[in-house]
Amino acid sequence: MTNDSQPRTQWLGRWGFVLAATGSAVGLGNVWKFPYMTGEYGGGAFVLVYLACILAIGVPVMMTEIALGRRGRGSPIDAIRRVSAESKGASAWSLLGWMAMLCGFMILCFYVVVAGWSFSYLWKMLTGGLAGSSVDDMAAIFGANNANPLNLGFWSTLVTLATMVIVGKGVQAGIEKSVGWMMPGMVVMLVIMIVYGAFSGGFGEAVHFLFAFNAGSLSSEGMLAAMGHAFFTLSLASGAILTYGSYLPRNASIGRTTLSVAAADTLVALMAGLAIFPVIFANGMEPGSGPGLIFMSLPLAFQAMPLGTLFGALFFVMLSMAALTSSISMVEATVSWLTDNKGISRRTAAWGVGIVLWIISTLAMLSFNVGAEWTLGGKNFFGWLDYLTSRWMMPLGGLGVALLAGFVLNGEAMREELGLPPAVHALWLFMVRYVSPLGIVVVFLDALGIATLEFGVQWPWLLLALAVITLIGEFASPRLKQTLSA
Repeated sequence: MTNDSQPRTQWLGRWGFVLAATGSAVGLGNVWKFPYMTGEYGGGAFVLVYLACILAIGVPVMMTEIALGRRGRGSPIDAIRRVSAESKGASAWSLLGWMAMLCGFMILCFYVVVAGWSFSYLWKMLTGGLAGSSVDDMAAIFGANNANPLNLGFWSTLVTLATMVIVGKGVQAGIEKSVGWMMPGMVVMLVIMIVYGAFSGGFGEAVHFLFAFNAGSLSSEGMLAAMGHAFFTLSLASGAILTYGSYLPRNASIGRTTLSVAAADTLVALMAGLAIFPVIFANGMEPGSGPGLIFMSLPLAFQAMPLGTLFGALFFVMLSMAALTSSISMVEATVSWLTDNKGISRRTAAWGVGIVLWIISTLAMLSFNVGAEWTLGGKNFFGWLDYLTSRWMMPLGGLGVALLAGFVLNGEAMREELGLPPAVHALWLFMVRYVSPLGIVVVFLDALGIATLEFGVQWPWLLLALAVITLIGEFASPRLKQTLSA
């Protein structure tokens, strides 16, 4: 243990961490992005690859981040610096912490704008502001909602204020208490919508679409999309999980905790599909409608169903809570660093960060209206925030964390922290050294638009061959035999 001398607030129990980490992972990506990506990339085949990638990439990297956070007992910067120093690693590894903290904050700067859509649509659903007779009408409402900077700014400001109030109250009284009702509440609302969907006439078609595996329906692009979504949906490499891990009690099992979070995150994504697709199919809509599926298609479907206003309001309450739990996690790393290193109170740190967040998120919000033409390289401010974080910072951060844990940190320290049986630890070590980095590299190269080598050799197949060769070499090495016999 590297930092026992410095007391640190901890979750009241393992389930406090599970709910908070699940709240971080379960955001708009699960309820908004997962359903439309499933629709675009072949249904059940996409879901199967997504689940495989959660296990192969998401779980090992998440275990690593939690272990680093608990070992270092600090913000991403402090935790990585401490565990690296313990293993005589270079101080430059702390740059991973800086990048993770910055990445989470940059994501939040545009995320509060998207979260504001959820809150504004909840209000529109309750007040009758989503009246329209076609998808084009709904598209016009969506465009008008974004075109008004005062309207869009109000809702994004509301998200910012709510986030800072909760974070300012602290880990136990603020974050743990809030997610303790938000997460179960969201699951209850999903169950209500699934029950309705079971009687809507489109449930059987939705189940078949989600779980029937048809290999021919999944392209290589869809496989890469599933891999990328599996990595990003768990909030990895953004400082959130690593910071939450720093509050995890010593007696909590990292392995069981990680599997609980990954399982809950995946279950909510599948439940969102079972809640949304029956409505889509029952109303004759196209499941591959893209990002507008929720904001432009579902309101029309809610109008056509009995008690549509009630179910529509329930849906957008659920979407708003999902957005808020993720917002809380993304700012926690920055607040944690300020309270640990600058000697200021949590409440002051939260509101100070909130002011900076509000200023930058306002610039992101203006990208949809008066600042739409303020572009650089073809991207507006909102687009640059999204591009830099999702295409560069998160893949590089995840790759760095895997390599740090797999090749730099002291093996005994990680063995002690993870507390896994020898065979399971050996599997984790192999996954975090080779499989997860190779998967992240595939996502990274795809994000950069590098899909093929010369002579038509596909990157995924090349990296798969490298993984097989590495597997043979690793299992033949004395190091692995020593690990298994420990």
